[in-house]
Amino acid sequence: MRPVLPAAVLVLVTAADVLPAHAQPPAPSTLTVRTQPTSPFLGGVPSGTASGQPVALTLFDAIKRALEHNLGVLNAEESVGRTQGARWNALADLLPNVGGRVGETRQTINLAAYGFPVAAGGSPLVGPFNVFDARVSVSQSVFDLRAINAAKAASHQVAAAKLNVRSARDLVVLVAGDLYLEALAAQARVDSAQAQVQTAQTVFDQARTLKESGIVAGVEVLRAEVQLGTEQVRLTGAKNTLELAKLQLARAIGLPPGQSFTMDPTVPDLPGTELTLDEALERAYRTRPDYLAAIERLRAAEADRQAAVGEWLPSVRVNADYGKIGNTVGDAMGTYALSAGVNVPIFNGGRTKGRVMQADADLKMRRSEVEDLKSGIDYSVRSTFLELQATSEQLKVATRSRELAAQQLTQARDRFAAGVASNIEVVQAQEAVAASNEQYISAFYANNIAKALLARDLGEAETRAFQIFGGGK
Repeated sequence: MRPVLPAAVLVLVTAADVLPAHAQPPAPSTLTVRTQPTSPFLGGVPSGTASGQPVALTLFDAIKRALEHNLGVLNAEESVGRTQGARWNALADLLPNVGGRVGETRQTINLAAYGFPVAAGGSPLVGPFNVFDARVSVSQSVFDLRAINAAKAASHQVAAAKLNVRSARDLVVLVAGDLYLEALAAQARVDSAQAQVQTAQTVFDQARTLKESGIVAGVEVLRAEVQLGTEQVRLTGAKNTLELAKLQLARAIGLPPGQSFTMDPTVPDLPGTELTLDEALERAYRTRPDYLAAIERLRAAEADRQAAVGEWLPSVRVNADYGKIGNTVGDAMGTYALSAGVNVPIFNGGRTKGRVMQADADLKMRRSEVEDLKSGIDYSVRSTFLELQATSEQLKVATRSRELAAQQLTQARDRFAAGVASNIEVVQAQEAVAASNEQYISAFYANNIAKALLARDLGEAETRAFQIFGGGK
């Protein structure tokens, strides 16, 4: 049995570019690497140099390192800077524009070129003479609806970008936790496979001894040897899956290339939730950062449309300058100019109409995105509640099944050693143990991932992680 939850995590990772059941399918990490190699949330920026000694890595260590080095988080944080820069560009049309100039020129002027009459026989040239001018100029928008709404839209985009960082951090907590638990599950499968190899080896040695004593036939030895080979193949595959899972984890959290590490197998059982389904949905709509970011983008689209409409309206601007002008610095005298103007757009070739049409289309898209995300949250929360219920029951059954399978194997080996049964019973019991171990590992992994998914659904993945492992945040 393998849960659908790793696929759900993978879908979340794909959508952010903000993770049934068959025995021994491809490991989730292997599937992830092959299907989504370009997702930034599956990559990281390595830091430091690899050491010769393995690094001890706990689940909380993996999460903290992912929050610092995962490429998805780093990209989201950089996007905040880009939107803040765009906001300053938009504010530039509302804030005063101040400039200064100091210059000195030496020139001659042809008066005739400017229409001044020149006496017969006189020269139209005046000069040469010097002009010194030092001046400060100020330009200030008094009323410009386009610029006002463009600045509002940029502010909403900044807010959305900051919320996207929160969403990315929640997703990275989920991805890092998923990959770590995948690796632990793969390690548990290796341990289980090693135990089965040891059991198969013991049964094989026992069968040879019994054959030499004339108690069992030679076919029992052959059957035991085949089973031993099967378990060895299973162990090799489990080890390969483990190494692939660890490679993917190391990449996502930014470990130096080639750095070996060990994992802490004692992962605490993550706490569930005491919320009802309706309470969880209400909280998700109130706190999910990706949903709040979508609402901010909708508000930005509304402001963008108002900005486009504002291009049809008059705007008022004031310009002023003050400085000193003269033939030299010493005889320069103060002068100033103050002007106010109203710009009334009449016709600009349909440019404003085109902008309004584009803004209308963008606004409809943003509204659809908000409604779709709201529906997606409803689906995700309901699905996670179902997964929590199902995996909890599966974990209970798998725990009991593992205990019964172990007892079955012990009894089968005793009966074979006593010569009252063939090792067919032993082989069947070994397969039952392997299957029950796989069911337990998958159920434990799926149950914890379901709890992590619910925390992410509520927008609390990072907060919960620090509360559980790091003593609060």
